[in-house]
Amino acid sequence: MPEPARTTRRRNAAPPRETVLAAAMENIAQHGLEKLTMAGLGREVGMSSGHLLYYFRTKDELLLQTLEWSEEQLGAQRRSALARQVPVRERLDSYIDLYVADGPRDPHWTLWLELWNRAHGVDEDSRNRLLDIELSWHRDLVALLVEGASRGELRAVDADRYATRIRALLDGFSTHVAMGLPGSDRSQVLAHIGEFIDETLG
Repeated sequence: MPEPARTTRRRNAAPPRETVLAAAMENIAQHGLEKLTMAGLGREVGMSSGHLLYYFRTKDELLLQTLEWSEEQLGAQRRSALARQVPVRERLDSYIDLYVADGPRDPHWTLWLELWNRAHGVDEDSRNRLLDIELSWHRDLVALLVEGASRGELRAVDADRYATRIRALLDGFSTHVAMGLPGSDRSQVLAHIGEFIDETLG
């Protein structure tokens, strides 16, 4: 008696995590954060919203992982820029260029602002992950300021205190750029920051 034919069920393999996160970032860039839904993103990457929730648990976790993924790309660019064998001030300008929002509705900054706005209502682990992103930028800036002073290229300052203040300035300007506030054209903002650096570190 012949053996009954076996039916095989093909399971659709989930796309790589990076594919989902890149699609989420592209969605935010094209349509804004408010238009991003789990169902819509799922359709785009060939997954159900339930499947996405299985991997990410909540939309907030998806957004946080998307920000972390974006930061990985920026971090690699920052490390490459800061490792160049050029004057410290030139590397500082590169750091600032990477830090400041690209323009209105910059998807990275849109995510960043939204997640910090929600931070009071999330768990401590999520807040710590946001803080880790902050600290990575801070440490690199402190190291650059210390190097600049040791080489005599920048005025000696309390690097940790100065880095805290300059990042607050960059955060404020970037928020204005990302929101598209009048008078906050990116080129104008970079000029303001450059003048401040010249006045305080020159």
